[in-house]
Amino acid sequence: MNSAVYWIAFQSLVRKEINRFTRIWVQTLVPPAITMTLYFVIFGNLIGSRIGDMHGVSYMQFIVPGLIMMAVITNSYSNVSSSFYSAKFQRNIEELLVAPVPNYLIIWGFVAGGVARGLCVGAIVTAVSLFFVPLQVHDPLAVFFMLVLTATLFSLGGLLNAIFAKSFDDISIIPTFVLTPLTYLGGVFYSIELLPPFWQAASHVNPIIYMINGFRYGFIGISDVPMWMSYLVVSLFILALYATCWQLVKKGTGLRH
Repeated sequence: MNSAVYWIAFQSLVRKEINRFTRIWVQTLVPPAITMTLYFVIFGNLIGSRIGDMHGVSYMQFIVPGLIMMAVITNSYSNVSSSFYSAKFQRNIEELLVAPVPNYLIIWGFVAGGVARGLCVGAIVTAVSLFFVPLQVHDPLAVFFMLVLTATLFSLGGLLNAIFAKSFDDISIIPTFVLTPLTYLGGVFYSIELLPPFWQAASHVNPIIYMINGFRYGFIGISDVPMWMSYLVVSLFILALYATCWQLVKKGTGLRH
């Protein structure tokens, strides 16, 4: 097969994934907007007014990038994990495995769908935030690249979860017991500079710290970690997860329900 045929196969996978979450937009796109609106009202308006400024900006401006990133992380991850596992459960994945499509196209087709949903949700949450606070953009390229890299990373994470999942319950374990705690402890609602020295050092073990702070820098020019480190950490995790997913898909590990 030549590159033009491969491109058609990739487009078909991406189109299928996008159609999947847009067809049920009430379940996939509306809930994040409602949830983030509650965060803006409770943490931004009610609690934020008592906290005051954070690093020279209002508390609402400080938490908005983190809330956007939190929505992107959750939705890019859940889109791929649920879609890929559904393909396993319905045995549709076997059609892809026997088709003359390279493993990397299968992986990136699902990942692109997760990134698309993450970006859509990110745009919706950003639009909602404009009702509460005027956003400034310090570095548009940092915003874009960190958003895409993070959505890619967690789409790969969702794929890895779906490969090992044995039931629909298994695809909710990682988001509940790993992603949610790491996200809340990733500097969404606070600066790690407020923590005691020991916990500041411990926070640097959490990879989500680098993503949220890199994204926050793009908006307000403030970050608790160097930008080069944010890009490096995210890129290394993407390479590691992609290599793992590629090996598992190549061997067919966990791909048959």
